[in-house]
Amino acid sequence: MMKQEQLQTGSVNDSTSMTRYLNPLVRDMPPSGIRKYFDLASGNKEIVSLGVGEPDFVTPWHVREAAVASLERGRTTYTPNAGLPELREAIAEYLYTQFDVKYEPRNEILVTIGGSEAIDLALRSFICPGDEVLVPEPCYIPYAPITSISGGVAVGIETFAKDNFRLTPEALRAKLTPRSKVLILCYPSNPTGGIMSYDDLLPIAKIAVEHDLLVISDEIYAELTYGTKHVSIASLPGMKERTILVSGFSKAFAMTGWRMGYACGHPDLISAMLKIHQYTVMCAPVMGQVAAHEALTKGMDEKDRMVESYNQRRRLVVKGFRDIGLECHEPQGAFYVFPSIKQTGLSSDEFCERLLREGKVATVAGHVFGLGGEGYIRCSYAASVAQLQEAIHRIDLFLRKLETQG
Repeated sequence: MMKQEQLQTGSVNDSTSMTRYLNPLVRDMPPSGIRKYFDLASGNKEIVSLGVGEPDFVTPWHVREAAVASLERGRTTYTPNAGLPELREAIAEYLYTQFDVKYEPRNEILVTIGGSEAIDLALRSFICPGDEVLVPEPCYIPYAPITSISGGVAVGIETFAKDNFRLTPEALRAKLTPRSKVLILCYPSNPTGGIMSYDDLLPIAKIAVEHDLLVISDEIYAELTYGTKHVSIASLPGMKERTILVSGFSKAFAMTGWRMGYACGHPDLISAMLKIHQYTVMCAPVMGQVAAHEALTKGMDEKDRMVESYNQRRRLVVKGFRDIGLECHEPQGAFYVFPSIKQTGLSSDEFCERLLREGKVATVAGHVFGLGGEGYIRCSYAASVAQLQEAIHRIDLFLRKLETQG
């Protein structure tokens, strides 16, 4: 009788009782650290946001027009699971001409729902329970949670501003164990803007071969480099067969909402990833694939103009932070700066919350990006020049206020 009454009144701990059904890995997983600052700033028009890792450009008109035209022609069906053949061919041609990596479109390229799905597919395909995934940090936040969901153990490798946040061979060797299986690289880096040159990557590649590591190379910011051309680790001797190259269209082609990405690698590895892709999402949306093909084949001029604009903003922001007294290494890629706020005596979280509340500027606390992030904040310069100038002015006023309170 009591149970029936409880069911009728809904008094069996309505708000928490269903958590018993959850996978403990998911239940105990913290929400994205970035989302906290987005939520705090959401809807407040007074706030200048440097927190969003998203281009402020609109997808070029001819790319949108290609997608619209495909819809008008009734092109609304599934595509092959791996993606449209013409898109895979365009990806192969692009990677070969731009980054000197040659892939067979038929069985070495998989079109995915953004680069994020490609990373998820790779980790789920390769990781067995207890396998260790080596992750240079500070880094893109999802790597560790996806590793945990896949049954693996994420092992952070701290990188430092004195090394321009590059992964050093000494740091990598120090973290190797018999359980090490995968190394994730994300260069150009989110959140630091660090890059890895050929000479930087060569000893890393040698270690990967020596210890039989697979490499997931997240190259979503490959086009966004300043003063030097991006080098893919897959182009180094002995690395193509053991590397999954992940990239997409979100950043360089201003196509974040289209969710178009791809993974390239050895046929055995791509085939395994394709199995999961078939059972989970079937294929990427056909209209997005049509748009991506248009961007790759006819969108280079717009891409180059956007990169040059980011470069101008990069110089403005780095100089701005240095002028107001914040130590800031010069990023060579992506569209982020990672200035140090250690001199203020505040934690990254305290600094960002107070800056948001008192200075009306949204940034992201460095600690959410892992080892080495505490004492820094991430600021995106994918915003207008006027917004960037206003943000730096407000941060300057906030720092002066902190000094007077000192």
